[in-house]
Amino acid sequence: MITMEWFRVALSLKGSVAPIVLPRVLLFGSFGFLVSLWHYFYPMQSTFVLGELAGNVVYNLVLGLLLVFRTNSAHERYWEGRKALGALVFNIRNLARDIQLGVPSLDAADREAKQQALKHLAAFAIATKLHLRQEPIDRQLESLISESQAEKLKTSKNCPLEISLWIGEYLQSQFQRDSLQDASRRIDSIRLTNFGQLLNNLVEGLTSCERILRTPMPLAYAIYLRRLILIYCIGIPFYLVNRQEWWTCLSVAIISFILTGVEQIGNEIENPFGHDPNDLPVDDICNTILGNVETAIAYSPTTLSLPSSLSDMN
Repeated sequence: MITMEWFRVALSLKGSVAPIVLPRVLLFGSFGFLVSLWHYFYPMQSTFVLGELAGNVVYNLVLGLLLVFRTNSAHERYWEGRKALGALVFNIRNLARDIQLGVPSLDAADREAKQQALKHLAAFAIATKLHLRQEPIDRQLESLISESQAEKLKTSKNCPLEISLWIGEYLQSQFQRDSLQDASRRIDSIRLTNFGQLLNNLVEGLTSCERILRTPMPLAYAIYLRRLILIYCIGIPFYLVNRQEWWTCLSVAIISFILTGVEQIGNEIENPFGHDPNDLPVDDICNTILGNVETAIAYSPTTLSLPSSLSDMN
């Protein structure tokens, strides 16, 4: 059975860099046509030093290596972003589970405080998404926090960090509450340490995402690579015109599409937290976290009564 999936993906425009590089391809292809036209009227004067440069092995090798390095660097940033978001999901799931099972809730006030702390975990993920995209808080985030907290976030410079402080404050209060009266109403120091480590992991994931976002490709490198591509696409028509004549413009267009397309792919994936089709599915990841937290909130822990003595077991 012949499948058309390969051709459908190859010809798809969604997520493709073709619409972005098309103006450059048309420009270089038009320049190739002008070179062919010049060669038609002045065939003995069509040799140009850039044509020899475009066919130089060293030049082609350097250009190829730089393009490979550019793509690999961008993909590494993309993959680091995915790992950071994956760690965020992992730690929020563990922290939600441990809070639901490990923090005592003996009355309605305790249960309400615990549910709010669990909602703050989902709010942390959504706030991280908005923070990375430099967007204001939205209705989804506001639905997980109180009105006073929403007002605080509107003036906060780092919303997810602010929410992590709320979570840490809740855990610390559960450790300190009624410590001199009833130990069953609080968490012990070992559990608090475990909670603190998971919370530290959340902040570490946020910091990793910020590092990816705020460490752009060095400007000098980007300028140098684009200049090499520009020189090559200008010089290649002079290298091809003696053999291809009127077909030079088509060859130049294809070559420029390849070079500028590879370079543009690096630009597309080096910041993976946006809304572009090639970016990470951050919205889906946040919705997954929200669903996990809702599952944790809906779960009702079952407390087993242990026998006070061996005789009770008989």
